[in-house]
Amino acid sequence: WSPLDGGLLGRNALKKLEGTRSGGSAERIEKHRAKLEAFAELCNELGEPQDNVALAWLLSNPAVTAPIIGPRTLEQFESSLGALEIELDEAVLKRLDEIFPGPGGAAPEAYAW
Repeated sequence: WSPLDGGLLGRNALKKLEGTRSGGSAERIEKHRAKLEAFAELCNELGEPQDNVALAWLLSNPAVTAPIIGPRTLEQFESSLGALEIELDEAVLKRLDEIFPGPGGAAPEAYAW
C-alpha cells in the first residue's frame, strides 16, 4: 500500500508542490527532512530516481509480493517500470535500513495503526 508514501519518496518530495497531491505534505516533509535528504543523496549516488529506488527496495523484500503503485499517467507508469531494472546490493540495502529503520518492536503490533 502506497509504496511511495503518498509521494513522500517521490522525485519532488523535498519541493513543496502546491496544487498537487504532494502539496499537503509540507509538515511531513519537514518532519522527515533529514531522512529524505539522505535518501535523495543515496539515489543521486546510484544515478536512479528516488521513486524507482523506493519501488526497487520493496521489490527486494521477499515479504512483499507486489508494491501497489498508483500512477496517474502513462508516463508515470512507464517510468516506474525502471524499478524492475534496479538491483540493490547489500551495502545499499543496509544504508536504506539505516535511513528508514522502521518502527521497531514486535510485529504485527509495531506496524499496526
